[in-house]
Amino acid sequence: MHTTPPVTIYSLTTCGWSRKAKEFFKQRGVKAFVIEYDTAGPALQQKISAEMHKEGAEGFPFVRIGGRVVKGYDPAAYERLLKGA
Repeated sequence: MHTTPPVTIYSLTTCGWSRKAKEFFKQRGVKAFVIEYDTAGPALQQKISAEMHKEGAEGFPFVRIGGRVVKGYDPAAYERLLKGA
């Protein structure tokens, strides 16, 4: 039995690509933990910014699937990582 890895989406409420990423996981029945950067408090924003900088990400969405990171909206990468590849 395949277990879906945990998914965290760092998003902006105003970002179309972030909306598409959230919809991608929703359509597949994957429960993603969503953190909206623009509505987070300053301490959480600083933590998110540091994590994104460490991973070389410059924009949203920033998606963590298991221990792997996907920068931007990339459905093929999401599928691959959800399947454990």
